[in-house]
Amino acid sequence: MTHEMPKKSNNRPTETDIYVGDRIRERRIMMGMSQQDIADLIGVTYQQAHKYERGKNRISASRLYDIAHVLQVPVSYFFEEMGHGANNNVKIAPAQRMCLELARNFMSIQDKSQQEALSQMARVLAEDPQLRSA
Repeated sequence: MTHEMPKKSNNRPTETDIYVGDRIRERRIMMGMSQQDIADLIGVTYQQAHKYERGKNRISASRLYDIAHVLQVPVSYFFEEMGHGANNNVKIAPAQRMCLELARNFMSIQDKSQQEALSQMARVLAEDPQLRSA
C-alpha cells in the first residue's frame, strides 16, 4: 500500500505543518503554558514559537523532539488523528476552545485545595441528573 505525499510548492508550509502547530498550541494551553514559556524552554524567541503554532515555519525533527519533551508527550502525539478523513485545516470548535481555556485557567490556580474544589464541582455538575434523584 503506497501513500501519495502532498506536493510542496516552494518552501510553503503544508497542511501537516499547520496540523502539527495546532496540536502544539492545544497541548501548550492544556498545560497552562504561555507561548513565551514554551519559547524559553525550547530556546527560541516568542515570535518563532508563534510561527510554529500557526504553521508559518516548519519544525525540524530535533526541535519537535524538544517540544514533545517540554509538553510531556511522545512525538507521535502531534500526528494523532491526522488524515483520518477530517480536514486538517479545521479550526478549534468553540466548545474545544472553552475546554482549552478551562484547562489553562485550572493550571494557573496555585492553591491545590482550590484546584480540588473546582474539580469536585465539575464532577457534580457533570453527573447525570437522573442519578441524583434516585
